[in-house]
Amino acid sequence: MCLAVPGRILSIEGDDPVLRAGRVDFAGIVKRVNLSYVPEASVGDYVLVHVGFAISTVDEAEARQVFAYLKEMGDLAEIEEVPS
Repeated sequence: MCLAVPGRILSIEGDDPVLRAGRVDFAGIVKRVNLSYVPEASVGDYVLVHVGFAISTVDEAEARQVFAYLKEMGDLAEIEEVPS
């Protein structure tokens, strides 16, 4: 089963739409993510990430709901809340 996980964009680098990338915070874990599929995304936005690619933007409420579900399932036992 594949799962897309929400994260908050901390910074964006690159002007080329295909190579556009950003640092994304997944409740304390920061990863570099390709942002070419979400050209409308900007710093502070939440995106759904699957295998290193942001595949869509989501609002903060939806991101919090996903983190709550993951925490309930025990996949995020260490996470208390979505970063603000």
